Amino acid sequence: MIDQDRMICVCNSLDMREIAACIKENDFKTMDALLKNSECPMGDKCESCIEEGFDNDGYSLAMVLSLVKQERI
Repeated sequence: MIDQDRMICVCNSLDMREIAACIKENDFKTMDALLKNSECPMGDKCESCIEEGFDNDGYSLAMVLSLVKQERI
């Protein structure tokens, strides 16, 4: 089961649920579009959340984008 309350972008205090909502609302399809958005900034400070995850565990923006594309969240 996917823990949607897990913090993904620690620097911007965004959990998986908030990031998924932003992706869906703005119809982001690529990591580039997600990272360059100004509606809900993420991945713009320490950048560890982009691919490897804040805790280096793979829970990342890339994973959330993939799960949204697969309609799993």
